[in-house]
Order: sequence, then C-alpha cells, then structure tokens
Amino acid sequence: MSNDISLLRQAFVSQRQFYDDQNFPRGFSRSGHFTLLEASILEQHGVVLKSLYNKTVEPQNEHQQQFVNAVSGAIEPSNPIERAWVKYLKLTTCKTKFHTLFGRSKISGPTPISQDYYSEADNL
Repeated sequence: MSNDISLLRQAFVSQRQFYDDQNFPRGFSRSGHFTLLEASILEQHGVVLKSLYNKTVEPQNEHQQQFVNAVSGAIEPSNPIERAWVKYLKLTTCKTKFHTLFGRSKISGPTPISQDYYSEADNL
C-alpha cells in the first residue's frame, strides 16, 4: 500500500474541518505537540478519522480499512495519517502524571539541632 500523502489525503476526504477545543483550545499547530503536517492532517481529515475510530462509519476503501486496523492495534501505524491519529489518541486519552515537590504527608515537627553545627559561641 502506498504511503504517498496525496493518495492518502484523497482516501480520507472530509467536507468539514476537525477541531478539538477541549484538549487543544489554540489549535493543533499551536499546541506544540504536532508537526505542521500532523496538524494539517488532523484538521483536514479528523472528522473522518474520528468517525472511523468510533465505528460510526464503515471503511470505504483499503486505506480506511488499514487505518481501522492500525488504530485498533492489529497492525503498526505505517503512514503519516495513522501515526498522526495514534499520536492524537495518546495525547487525549492517556492520563498524564503530575510530579510535585510537595507530598501529602505533613512534616512531623522541627528537627533537633545537631551538636556538630552548634557551638557555645552561638549563644553569645
């Protein structure tokens, strides 16, 4: 199967642009997560890709069938459209872990001053 982007774009034609204002309020290209090609693919073909992913539309050609197989995990994503959608899914469905410097446990109290760092001259 060809990975020519112009043939792939013809296989996933959509009349509407795709936006995900909930996860990417400034758009795909300004989010910093996608290349310009990936952002273009998602905006121009995302409506079709989402409907194929949600199984609200049946695949109409072999490229769309391969896309369904790739996003279901049966095969590895092999073209830019499949890779862009898998990347979009990873960014929108996986929970991110936040790391913080502050834990939930409370500090047990002041620690005693060590005699190594304390001298009688400090009392003066």
